[in-house]
Amino acid sequence: MALSKFLQRPPGYVVSSTLCALSGFSFGIETSIIGPILVMDDFRRTVGGSDHPTIQGLIVSSLILAAAFSSLVAGRLADGVGRVRGIAIGTLIFAVGAALQAGSVNLAMFIVGRIVEGVGEGLYVGPMIVYITEISTPKYRAALTTAPQLFHTLGLVVGFFTCYGTESMASSFSWRLPLIILAVYSFVFTAMALVVLPESPRWLTLRGRGNETAAVWDRLGVELADREKAVGQLSETTSSDGDDEKNEKTQSKNEDEHARRTPGDTEPTRDEPKQVTIWEAFSDPNTRPQLLAGLFLMGMIQMSGIDGVLFYAPLVFQQAGLTSNQASFLASGVSGIVIFAVTIPATIWADSWGRRPSLILGGVSMAVLMFLIGGLYAGHTVHADAGAGRWVVIVAIYVYIVIFCISWAIHVKVFAAEIQPKRTRATATGMAYVSYSLTNFLVALIVPIMLAATDSGAYFLFGGCLLLTAVVCFLYMPETRGRSLDEIEGSFHSKGLFRGVRKSTNAA
Repeated sequence: MALSKFLQRPPGYVVSSTLCALSGFSFGIETSIIGPILVMDDFRRTVGGSDHPTIQGLIVSSLILAAAFSSLVAGRLADGVGRVRGIAIGTLIFAVGAALQAGSVNLAMFIVGRIVEGVGEGLYVGPMIVYITEISTPKYRAALTTAPQLFHTLGLVVGFFTCYGTESMASSFSWRLPLIILAVYSFVFTAMALVVLPESPRWLTLRGRGNETAAVWDRLGVELADREKAVGQLSETTSSDGDDEKNEKTQSKNEDEHARRTPGDTEPTRDEPKQVTIWEAFSDPNTRPQLLAGLFLMGMIQMSGIDGVLFYAPLVFQQAGLTSNQASFLASGVSGIVIFAVTIPATIWADSWGRRPSLILGGVSMAVLMFLIGGLYAGHTVHADAGAGRWVVIVAIYVYIVIFCISWAIHVKVFAAEIQPKRTRATATGMAYVSYSLTNFLVALIVPIMLAATDSGAYFLFGGCLLLTAVVCFLYMPETRGRSLDEIEGSFHSKGLFRGVRKSTNAA
Protein backbone atom coordinates (compact mmCIF):
# COMPACT_ATOMS: atom_id res chain seq x y z
CA MET A 1 0.00 0.00 0.00
CA ALA A 2 2.77 2.43 0.95
CA LEU A 3 4.69 1.61 -2.23
CA SER A 4 1.61 2.12 -4.46
CA LYS A 5 0.90 5.47 -2.78
CA PHE A 6 4.56 6.42 -3.21
CA LEU A 7 4.42 5.58 -6.93
CA GLN A 8 1.06 7.34 -7.50
CA ARG A 9 2.05 10.61 -5.85
CA PRO A 10 5.82 10.79 -5.60
CA PRO A 11 7.06 13.57 -3.33
CA GLY A 12 9.07 16.41 -4.77
CA TYR A 13 12.36 14.99 -3.52
CA VAL A 14 11.68 11.81 -5.53
CA VAL A 15 10.97 13.80 -8.67
CA SER A 16 14.02 16.02 -8.20
CA SER A 17 16.28 13.07 -7.43
CA THR A 18 15.04 11.22 -10.50
CA LEU A 19 15.54 14.23 -12.75
CA CYS A 20 19.04 14.75 -11.37
CA ALA A 21 19.79 11.06 -11.89
CA LEU A 22 19.09 11.48 -15.61
CA SER A 23 22.65 12.74 -15.92
CA GLY A 24 23.70 9.12 -15.42
CA PHE A 25 22.17 8.36 -18.83
CA SER A 26 24.87 10.38 -20.60
CA PHE A 27 27.58 8.61 -18.62
CA GLY A 28 26.14 5.26 -19.71
CA ILE A 29 26.07 6.23 -23.37
CA GLU A 30 29.67 7.42 -23.22
CA THR A 31 30.81 4.19 -21.55
CA SER A 32 29.14 1.95 -24.12
CA ILE A 33 29.94 3.75 -27.38
CA ILE A 34 33.70 4.26 -27.06
CA GLY A 35 34.60 0.56 -27.40
CA PRO A 36 32.52 -0.04 -30.56
CA ILE A 37 33.68 3.28 -32.07
CA LEU A 38 37.32 2.31 -31.72
CA VAL A 39 36.87 -0.85 -33.82
CA MET A 40 34.72 0.76 -36.54
CA ASP A 41 36.46 0.76 -39.93
CA ASP A 42 35.45 4.32 -40.83
CA PHE A 43 36.74 5.65 -37.51
CA ARG A 44 40.12 4.08 -38.18
CA ARG A 45 40.16 5.57 -41.69
CA THR A 46 39.03 9.04 -40.55
CA VAL A 47 40.83 9.40 -37.23
CA GLY A 48 43.40 6.60 -37.35
CA GLY A 49 45.69 5.10 -34.75
CA SER A 50 43.10 3.04 -32.85
CA ASP A 51 44.23 -0.44 -33.95
CA HIS A 52 47.10 -0.66 -31.43
CA PRO A 53 46.23 -1.81 -27.88
CA THR A 54 48.27 0.95 -26.23
CA ILE A 55 46.66 3.65 -28.39
CA GLN A 56 43.22 2.22 -27.60
CA GLY A 57 44.00 2.35 -23.91
CA LEU A 58 45.23 5.95 -24.13
CA ILE A 59 42.15 7.09 -26.06
CA VAL A 60 39.75 5.59 -23.54
CA SER A 61 41.74 6.52 -20.44
CA SER A 62 42.34 10.16 -21.46
CA LEU A 63 38.77 10.99 -20.44
CA ILE A 64 39.10 9.15 -17.17
CA LEU A 65 42.37 10.80 -16.18
CA ALA A 66 40.88 14.23 -16.85
CA ALA A 67 37.88 13.27 -14.72
CA ALA A 68 40.21 12.29 -11.88
CA PHE A 69 41.84 15.73 -11.80
CA SER A 70 38.58 17.67 -12.11
CA SER A 71 37.09 15.55 -9.29
CA LEU A 72 39.67 17.18 -7.01
CA VAL A 73 37.83 20.49 -7.27
CA ALA A 74 34.30 19.17 -7.78
CA GLY A 75 33.49 19.26 -4.06
CA ARG A 76 34.72 22.81 -3.60
CA LEU A 77 32.85 23.92 -6.71
CA ALA A 78 29.62 22.34 -5.42
CA ASP A 79 30.20 23.93 -2.00
CA GLY A 80 30.82 27.33 -3.59
CA VAL A 81 28.19 27.72 -6.30
CA GLY A 82 25.64 25.15 -5.12
CA ARG A 83 24.93 21.53 -5.90
CA VAL A 84 22.65 22.21 -8.88
CA ARG A 85 24.87 24.77 -10.56
CA GLY A 86 27.93 22.60 -9.92
CA ILE A 87 26.21 19.69 -11.68
CA ALA A 88 25.10 21.93 -14.56
CA ILE A 89 28.60 23.31 -15.10
CA GLY A 90 29.92 19.76 -15.30
CA THR A 91 27.31 18.50 -17.75
CA LEU A 92 27.77 21.57 -19.96
CA ILE A 93 31.52 20.94 -20.23
CA PHE A 94 30.77 17.25 -20.82
CA ALA A 95 28.47 18.19 -23.72
CA VAL A 96 31.12 20.43 -25.28
CA GLY A 97 33.62 17.56 -25.13
CA ALA A 98 31.20 15.16 -26.81
CA ALA A 99 30.56 17.73 -29.55
CA LEU A 100 34.31 18.12 -30.14
CA GLN A 101 34.67 14.35 -30.54
CA ALA A 102 31.74 14.22 -32.94
CA GLY A 103 33.43 16.83 -35.14
CA SER A 104 36.93 15.34 -34.95
CA VAL A 105 39.05 15.15 -38.10
CA ASN A 106 42.14 13.58 -36.51
CA LEU A 107 43.22 11.65 -33.45
CA ALA A 108 44.55 14.71 -31.58
CA MET A 109 41.20 16.52 -31.82
CA PHE A 110 39.36 13.39 -30.69
CA ILE A 111 41.58 13.00 -27.61
CA VAL A 112 41.18 16.71 -26.77
CA GLY A 113 37.42 16.22 -26.94
CA ARG A 114 37.65 13.26 -24.57
CA ILE A 115 39.77 15.26 -22.13
CA VAL A 116 37.21 18.10 -22.11
CA GLU A 117 34.43 15.55 -21.68
CA GLY A 118 36.34 13.99 -18.78
CA VAL A 119 36.72 17.34 -17.03
CA GLY A 120 32.95 17.76 -17.15
CA GLU A 121 32.31 14.22 -15.96
CA GLY A 122 34.57 14.68 -12.95
CA LEU A 123 32.75 17.88 -12.01
CA TYR A 124 29.20 16.49 -12.08
CA VAL A 125 29.26 12.83 -11.01
CA GLY A 126 30.21 13.37 -7.34
CA PRO A 127 27.92 16.39 -6.72
CA MET A 128 25.06 14.48 -8.35
CA ILE A 129 25.30 11.77 -5.67
CA VAL A 130 25.74 14.39 -2.93
CA TYR A 131 22.64 16.28 -4.09
CA ILE A 132 20.43 13.21 -4.11
CA THR A 133 21.80 12.10 -0.73
CA GLU A 134 21.08 15.49 0.83
CA ILE A 135 17.48 15.89 -0.36
CA SER A 136 16.40 12.26 0.20
CA THR A 137 14.82 10.77 3.30
CA PRO A 138 16.50 7.74 4.94
CA LYS A 139 13.66 5.44 3.89
CA TYR A 140 14.24 5.88 0.15
CA ARG A 141 17.82 7.16 0.09
CA ALA A 142 19.39 3.97 -1.27
CA ALA A 143 16.86 3.61 -4.10
CA LEU A 144 17.13 7.26 -5.10
CA THR A 145 20.92 7.41 -4.84
CA THR A 146 21.02 4.31 -7.01
CA ALA A 147 18.79 5.87 -9.68
CA PRO A 148 21.80 7.31 -11.59
CA GLN A 149 23.06 3.72 -11.93
CA LEU A 150 19.69 2.71 -13.39
CA PHE A 151 19.84 5.47 -15.99
CA HIS A 152 23.50 4.62 -16.56
CA THR A 153 22.46 1.09 -17.52
CA LEU A 154 19.74 2.44 -19.81
CA GLY A 155 22.43 4.57 -21.45
CA LEU A 156 24.52 1.44 -21.94
CA VAL A 157 21.67 -0.20 -23.85
CA VAL A 158 21.05 2.87 -26.01
CA GLY A 159 24.75 3.31 -26.71
CA PHE A 160 25.46 -0.31 -27.60
CA PHE A 161 22.48 -0.64 -29.94
CA THR A 162 23.06 2.79 -31.49
CA CYS A 163 26.52 1.59 -32.50
CA TYR A 164 25.06 -1.73 -33.62
CA GLY A 165 22.69 0.18 -35.92
CA THR A 166 25.22 2.70 -37.26
CA GLU A 167 28.16 0.32 -37.74
CA SER A 168 27.01 -0.58 -41.25
CA MET A 169 26.79 3.06 -42.42
CA ALA A 170 29.24 3.76 -45.21
CA SER A 171 30.26 7.17 -43.86
CA SER A 172 31.73 8.84 -40.79
CA PHE A 173 28.21 9.05 -39.35
CA SER A 174 28.73 5.43 -38.31
CA TRP A 175 30.75 6.76 -35.36
CA ARG A 176 29.80 10.45 -35.29
CA LEU A 177 26.06 9.90 -34.77
CA PRO A 178 26.38 8.23 -31.32
CA LEU A 179 28.53 11.17 -30.18
CA ILE A 180 26.07 13.70 -31.59
CA ILE A 181 23.24 12.04 -29.64
CA LEU A 182 25.38 12.19 -26.49
CA ALA A 183 26.18 15.89 -26.96
CA VAL A 184 22.58 16.91 -27.63
CA TYR A 185 21.27 15.00 -24.63
CA SER A 186 23.87 16.56 -22.33
CA PHE A 187 23.05 20.10 -23.49
CA VAL A 188 19.33 19.47 -22.90
CA PHE A 189 19.99 18.04 -19.43
CA THR A 190 22.05 21.10 -18.47
CA ALA A 191 19.20 23.45 -19.36
CA MET A 192 16.66 21.30 -17.52
CA ALA A 193 18.77 21.14 -14.35
CA LEU A 194 19.15 24.91 -14.11
CA VAL A 195 15.45 25.54 -14.70
CA VAL A 196 13.78 22.71 -12.78
CA LEU A 197 15.93 21.44 -9.90
CA PRO A 198 15.69 23.20 -6.50
CA GLU A 199 18.88 23.77 -4.57
CA SER A 200 19.74 21.45 -1.68
CA PRO A 201 18.26 22.91 1.53
CA ARG A 202 21.20 21.52 3.47
CA TRP A 203 23.57 23.54 1.27
CA LEU A 204 21.40 26.64 1.71
CA THR A 205 21.62 26.35 5.47
CA LEU A 206 25.36 25.77 5.39
CA ARG A 207 25.72 28.93 3.29
CA GLY A 208 23.82 31.05 5.80
CA ARG A 209 20.58 31.06 3.80
CA GLY A 210 18.49 29.10 6.30
CA ASN A 211 15.53 31.46 5.79
CA GLU A 212 15.03 29.89 2.34
CA THR A 213 15.02 26.26 3.41
CA ALA A 214 11.41 25.97 4.62
CA ALA A 215 10.06 26.77 1.16
CA VAL A 216 12.50 24.32 -0.45
CA TRP A 217 11.61 21.53 1.98
CA ASP A 218 7.92 22.17 1.19
CA ARG A 219 8.64 21.98 -2.52
CA LEU A 220 10.54 18.73 -2.00
CA GLY A 221 7.68 17.29 0.05
CA VAL A 222 9.89 16.24 2.97
CA GLU A 223 7.92 15.62 6.16
CA LEU A 224 8.62 17.55 9.34
CA ALA A 225 10.22 14.61 11.17
CA ASP A 226 12.76 14.14 8.39
CA ARG A 227 13.43 17.89 8.30
CA GLU A 228 14.20 17.84 12.01
CA LYS A 229 16.72 15.04 11.46
CA ALA A 230 18.37 17.14 8.77
CA VAL A 231 18.44 20.18 11.07
CA GLY A 232 20.06 18.06 13.77
CA GLN A 233 22.77 17.01 11.33
CA LEU A 234 23.31 20.53 10.09
CA SER A 235 23.48 21.99 13.57
CA GLU A 236 26.54 19.92 14.46
CA THR A 237 29.53 21.98 15.33
CA THR A 238 32.13 22.24 12.59
CA SER A 239 35.03 22.15 15.02
CA SER A 240 37.58 19.41 14.33
CA ASP A 241 39.29 19.16 17.70
CA GLY A 242 37.79 15.73 18.49
CA ASP A 243 36.06 16.98 21.67
CA ASP A 244 32.91 14.82 21.54
CA GLU A 245 31.42 16.25 24.76
CA LYS A 246 31.67 19.80 23.42
CA ASN A 247 30.13 18.72 20.13
CA GLU A 248 27.21 17.02 21.85
CA LYS A 249 26.51 20.11 24.03
CA THR A 250 26.62 22.40 21.01
CA GLN A 251 24.31 20.12 19.02
CA SER A 252 21.87 19.82 21.95
CA LYS A 253 21.74 23.58 22.33
CA ASN A 254 21.05 24.10 18.63
CA GLU A 255 18.37 21.41 18.58
CA ASP A 256 16.67 23.02 21.64
CA GLU A 257 16.62 26.34 19.84
CA HIS A 258 15.10 24.66 16.80
CA ALA A 259 12.45 22.91 18.91
CA ARG A 260 11.34 26.23 20.45
CA ARG A 261 10.64 27.67 17.04
CA THR A 262 7.22 27.38 15.55
CA PRO A 263 6.90 25.51 12.23
CA GLY A 264 6.45 28.79 10.38
CA ASP A 265 9.65 30.33 11.72
CA THR A 266 12.79 30.36 9.68
CA GLU A 267 16.21 29.41 10.85
CA PRO A 268 18.53 32.22 11.81
CA THR A 269 21.11 33.22 9.29
CA ARG A 270 24.59 32.20 10.34
CA ASP A 271 27.99 33.23 9.13
CA GLU A 272 29.11 31.63 5.92
CA PRO A 273 31.02 28.46 6.87
CA LYS A 274 34.57 27.84 5.91
CA GLN A 275 34.92 25.39 3.04
CA VAL A 276 36.67 22.18 4.04
CA THR A 277 39.94 21.46 2.28
CA ILE A 278 41.19 18.03 1.28
CA TRP A 279 43.93 18.24 3.91
CA GLU A 280 41.41 19.05 6.64
CA ALA A 281 39.31 16.04 5.66
CA PHE A 282 42.40 13.82 5.91
CA SER A 283 43.79 15.33 9.12
CA ASP A 284 40.58 15.33 11.18
CA PRO A 285 40.31 12.01 13.09
CA ASN A 286 36.51 12.37 13.06
CA THR A 287 36.36 12.38 9.25
CA ARG A 288 39.47 10.50 8.13
CA PRO A 289 38.12 6.92 8.55
CA GLN A 290 35.04 7.66 6.42
CA LEU A 291 37.19 9.34 3.78
CA LEU A 292 39.62 6.42 3.62
CA ALA A 293 36.76 3.94 3.39
CA GLY A 294 35.24 5.93 0.52
CA LEU A 295 38.58 6.11 -1.29
CA PHE A 296 39.16 2.37 -0.92
CA LEU A 297 35.73 1.21 -2.00
CA MET A 298 35.38 3.63 -4.91
CA GLY A 299 38.78 2.50 -6.15
CA MET A 300 38.03 -1.19 -5.79
CA ILE A 301 34.71 -0.89 -7.60
CA GLN A 302 36.78 -0.22 -10.71
CA MET A 303 39.34 -2.90 -9.89
CA SER A 304 36.44 -5.34 -10.00
CA GLY A 305 36.87 -5.06 -13.77
CA ILE A 306 33.36 -3.92 -14.63
CA ASP A 307 34.35 -0.97 -16.78
CA GLY A 308 37.10 -3.02 -18.38
CA VAL A 309 34.35 -5.33 -19.58
CA LEU A 310 32.00 -2.50 -20.61
CA PHE A 311 34.57 -0.24 -22.29
CA TYR A 312 36.06 -3.11 -24.28
CA ALA A 313 33.01 -5.37 -24.58
CA PRO A 314 33.57 -5.97 -28.32
CA LEU A 315 37.19 -7.01 -27.65
CA VAL A 316 36.15 -9.21 -24.72
CA PHE A 317 33.53 -11.03 -26.76
CA GLN A 318 35.84 -11.29 -29.78
CA GLN A 319 38.42 -12.91 -27.53
CA ALA A 320 35.75 -15.36 -26.37
CA GLY A 321 35.07 -16.43 -29.97
CA LEU A 322 32.57 -13.92 -31.46
CA THR A 323 34.95 -12.72 -34.13
CA SER A 324 32.81 -10.40 -36.31
CA ASN A 325 31.99 -6.81 -35.37
CA GLN A 326 28.25 -7.41 -35.75
CA ALA A 327 28.32 -10.47 -33.48
CA SER A 328 30.43 -8.77 -30.79
CA PHE A 329 28.32 -5.59 -30.97
CA LEU A 330 25.15 -7.65 -30.59
CA ALA A 331 26.61 -9.51 -27.61
CA SER A 332 27.56 -6.14 -26.09
CA GLY A 333 24.01 -4.87 -26.64
CA VAL A 334 22.56 -7.94 -25.01
CA SER A 335 24.82 -7.35 -22.00
CA GLY A 336 23.40 -3.81 -21.83
CA ILE A 337 19.85 -5.18 -21.80
CA VAL A 338 20.76 -7.66 -19.07
CA ILE A 339 22.30 -4.87 -16.98
CA PHE A 340 19.27 -2.62 -17.37
CA ALA A 341 16.79 -5.43 -16.68
CA VAL A 342 18.38 -6.51 -13.40
CA THR A 343 19.06 -2.94 -12.25
CA ILE A 344 15.34 -2.08 -12.21
CA PRO A 345 14.35 -4.53 -9.43
CA ALA A 346 17.70 -3.99 -7.72
CA THR A 347 16.97 -0.25 -7.51
CA ILE A 348 13.39 -0.75 -6.28
CA TRP A 349 14.47 -3.13 -3.52
CA ALA A 350 17.79 -1.44 -2.78
CA ASP A 351 16.83 -0.97 0.88
CA SER A 352 15.43 -4.47 1.30
CA TRP A 353 18.90 -5.91 1.94
CA GLY A 354 21.89 -4.40 3.64
CA ARG A 355 24.96 -2.73 2.18
CA ARG A 356 27.30 -5.06 4.06
CA PRO A 357 26.06 -8.49 2.82
CA SER A 358 25.73 -7.11 -0.71
CA LEU A 359 29.38 -6.10 -0.85
CA ILE A 360 30.68 -9.25 0.83
CA LEU A 361 28.61 -11.86 -1.00
CA GLY A 362 28.74 -9.97 -4.28
CA GLY A 363 32.52 -9.63 -4.07
CA VAL A 364 33.09 -13.32 -3.35
CA SER A 365 30.70 -14.43 -6.12
CA MET A 366 32.28 -12.18 -8.74
CA ALA A 367 35.78 -13.27 -7.66
CA VAL A 368 34.84 -16.92 -8.26
CA LEU A 369 33.61 -16.06 -11.76
CA MET A 370 36.74 -14.08 -12.61
CA PHE A 371 38.93 -16.96 -11.44
CA LEU A 372 36.80 -19.37 -13.48
CA ILE A 373 37.21 -17.34 -16.68
CA GLY A 374 40.93 -16.85 -16.05
CA GLY A 375 41.38 -20.56 -15.39
CA LEU A 376 39.62 -21.51 -18.63
CA TYR A 377 41.89 -19.22 -20.63
CA ALA A 378 45.01 -20.35 -18.75
CA GLY A 379 44.05 -23.97 -19.47
CA HIS A 380 43.65 -23.22 -23.21
CA THR A 381 40.08 -24.56 -23.23
CA VAL A 382 38.54 -21.53 -24.98
CA HIS A 383 38.47 -21.86 -28.78
CA ALA A 384 36.77 -19.63 -31.34
CA ASP A 385 35.72 -22.42 -33.70
CA ALA A 386 34.41 -25.11 -31.35
CA GLY A 387 34.12 -26.36 -27.80
CA ALA A 388 32.10 -25.44 -24.75
CA GLY A 389 34.81 -23.28 -23.21
CA ARG A 390 33.89 -20.10 -25.06
CA TRP A 391 30.22 -20.42 -24.12
CA VAL A 392 31.14 -20.94 -20.47
CA VAL A 393 33.19 -17.73 -20.65
CA ILE A 394 30.35 -15.78 -22.30
CA VAL A 395 27.77 -17.01 -19.78
CA ALA A 396 30.17 -16.31 -16.90
CA ILE A 397 30.62 -12.73 -18.14
CA TYR A 398 26.86 -12.21 -18.19
CA VAL A 399 26.44 -13.71 -14.70
CA TYR A 400 29.29 -11.54 -13.42
CA ILE A 401 27.56 -8.45 -14.83
CA VAL A 402 24.25 -9.43 -13.20
CA ILE A 403 25.85 -9.94 -9.78
CA PHE A 404 27.69 -6.63 -10.04
CA CYS A 405 24.47 -4.78 -10.89
CA ILE A 406 22.50 -6.17 -7.96
CA SER A 407 25.28 -5.76 -5.40
CA TRP A 408 28.25 -3.45 -5.86
CA ALA A 409 26.63 -1.14 -8.42
CA ILE A 410 23.78 -0.51 -6.01
CA HIS A 411 25.53 -0.15 -2.68
CA VAL A 412 29.17 0.97 -3.04
CA LYS A 413 28.43 4.51 -4.24
CA VAL A 414 25.57 4.93 -1.76
CA PHE A 415 27.73 3.76 1.13
CA ALA A 416 30.71 5.91 0.12
CA ALA A 417 28.53 9.05 0.11
CA GLU A 418 26.26 8.44 3.09
CA ILE A 419 29.07 7.65 5.57
CA GLN A 420 30.67 11.08 5.10
CA PRO A 421 29.99 13.74 7.78
CA LYS A 422 27.97 16.68 6.50
CA ARG A 423 30.76 19.24 6.66
CA THR A 424 33.11 17.11 4.52
CA ARG A 425 30.52 15.31 2.41
CA ALA A 426 31.06 17.23 -0.83
CA THR A 427 34.86 17.26 -0.49
CA ALA A 428 35.10 13.61 0.59
CA THR A 429 32.73 12.41 -2.11
CA GLY A 430 34.74 14.34 -4.68
CA MET A 431 37.93 12.69 -3.40
CA ALA A 432 36.24 9.29 -3.59
CA TYR A 433 35.53 9.95 -7.25
CA VAL A 434 39.19 10.86 -7.74
CA SER A 435 40.01 7.37 -6.51
CA TYR A 436 37.26 5.99 -8.76
CA SER A 437 38.61 7.85 -11.78
CA LEU A 438 42.29 7.02 -11.21
CA THR A 439 41.61 3.30 -10.90
CA ASN A 440 39.25 3.55 -13.87
CA PHE A 441 42.10 5.19 -15.80
CA LEU A 442 44.39 2.33 -14.84
CA VAL A 443 41.85 -0.30 -15.92
CA ALA A 444 41.06 1.45 -19.20
CA LEU A 445 44.76 1.72 -19.99
CA ILE A 446 45.88 -1.81 -19.14
CA VAL A 447 42.91 -3.96 -20.23
CA PRO A 448 43.55 -3.86 -24.01
CA ILE A 449 47.29 -4.32 -23.37
CA MET A 450 46.67 -7.29 -21.06
CA LEU A 451 44.12 -8.85 -23.42
CA ALA A 452 46.70 -8.63 -26.23
CA ALA A 453 49.51 -10.03 -24.08
CA THR A 454 47.71 -12.72 -22.07
CA ASP A 455 44.24 -14.23 -22.19
CA SER A 456 43.92 -14.83 -18.47
CA GLY A 457 45.93 -12.15 -16.62
CA ALA A 458 43.23 -9.48 -16.41
CA TYR A 459 40.67 -11.90 -14.98
CA PHE A 460 43.02 -13.14 -12.25
CA LEU A 461 43.87 -9.53 -11.35
CA PHE A 462 40.22 -8.52 -11.03
CA GLY A 463 39.35 -11.69 -9.12
CA GLY A 464 42.08 -11.01 -6.57
CA CYS A 465 40.90 -7.41 -6.05
CA LEU A 466 37.30 -8.57 -5.59
CA LEU A 467 38.28 -11.14 -2.97
CA LEU A 468 40.45 -8.63 -1.09
CA THR A 469 37.60 -6.11 -0.93
CA ALA A 470 35.14 -8.73 0.32
CA VAL A 471 37.55 -9.63 3.15
CA VAL A 472 38.04 -5.98 4.15
CA CYS A 473 34.27 -5.39 4.18
CA PHE A 474 33.73 -8.52 6.27
CA LEU A 475 36.24 -7.34 8.86
CA TYR A 476 35.52 -3.62 9.10
CA MET A 477 32.36 -2.47 7.31
CA PRO A 478 29.41 -1.26 9.43
CA GLU A 479 25.81 -1.60 8.24
CA THR A 480 24.11 1.69 7.27
CA ARG A 481 20.79 0.57 5.78
CA GLY A 482 17.79 2.54 7.03
CA ARG A 483 19.81 4.84 9.30
CA SER A 484 19.86 8.61 9.27
CA LEU A 485 23.08 10.30 8.19
CA ASP A 486 23.68 11.33 11.80
CA GLU A 487 23.30 7.75 13.07
CA ILE A 488 25.62 6.47 10.35
CA GLU A 489 28.43 8.74 11.48
CA GLY A 490 28.20 7.42 15.01
CA SER A 491 27.96 3.75 14.03
CA PHE A 492 30.80 4.01 11.57
CA HIS A 493 33.35 4.80 14.27
CA SER A 494 32.19 1.94 16.48
CA LYS A 495 33.30 -0.69 13.95
CA GLY A 496 36.63 -2.38 14.62
CA LEU A 497 39.53 -0.74 12.80
CA PHE A 498 37.79 2.61 12.36
CA ARG A 499 37.05 2.92 16.06
CA GLY A 500 40.69 2.07 16.81
CA VAL A 501 41.93 4.69 14.36
CA ARG A 502 39.81 7.37 15.96
CA LYS A 503 40.70 6.54 19.55
CA SER A 504 44.39 6.18 18.95
CA THR A 505 44.52 9.44 17.01
CA ASN A 506 42.59 11.33 19.66
CA ALA A 507 44.81 9.93 22.37
CA ALA A 508 47.86 11.14 20.54
